[in-house]
Amino acid sequence: MKYAAEMFGTFVLVFAGVGTAVIAGGQVGNVGVALAFGLALMAMAFTVGPISGCHLNPAVTVAIAISRRMKISETLGYIAAQIAGATVASGVVVFIANGAPGGYKAALSGLAATGYGAHSPGHYSLAACFVAEMFLTMLLAGTVLGATGNRAPAGFAGIPIGFILTAIILAGIPVTNGSFNPARSIGPAIFVGGWALQQIWLSIVGPIAGGVLAALIYLGLRETEPMISTRQAEQALPSHQAERKANV
Repeated sequence: MKYAAEMFGTFVLVFAGVGTAVIAGGQVGNVGVALAFGLALMAMAFTVGPISGCHLNPAVTVAIAISRRMKISETLGYIAAQIAGATVASGVVVFIANGAPGGYKAALSGLAATGYGAHSPGHYSLAACFVAEMFLTMLLAGTVLGATGNRAPAGFAGIPIGFILTAIILAGIPVTNGSFNPARSIGPAIFVGGWALQQIWLSIVGPIAGGVLAALIYLGLRETEPMISTRQAEQALPSHQAERKANV
């Protein structure tokens, strides 16, 4: 069930974000694209969070695993489900975009794929793109760890997490097209092929490194108290759960 939840949640995240960039990017601009990603993540935090923890991002999953908040044996299953969801979502976006007059060719238009150098929207260097993907992902993963910690209010984690994703995508779109999520990058790259697949390593290694860094910082800062899983943190408060059961 939790793997299906991760696949579905990642599908929604990528379909909403990449779909907005490809289909409506000209109308809503970078702010609209960033909001699409952030609002989709916030919605999924309350939808699939109680089931899987709503990682929807291999870098976040790695950070949570390093923080000893999930079983290492679950990590690969989560990542596989996330990549599958992102790939299916990218395919649906291509299908819809192809229905426009003149069609849509992902290899030519880019499908909001991430890249560096000539394939960076602002033609940023490889080094600049790597640093952006690493440190902006660190902000996302760090927010996830903090917002779902045992001292954070239960049931509200999706709000700061959605906000931080919006913020880092606003900062990162001109640099790499704003991924900070290996699954979100792999999905479009499969359909674009060529340069996107050749440069995909940066959008995998950079965010994973950011997730590892966030976990190490968090482990160094937190107090030694019993930890709770992200799934527990994203469930409603006990009083709210009792109220829901009473209304069923």
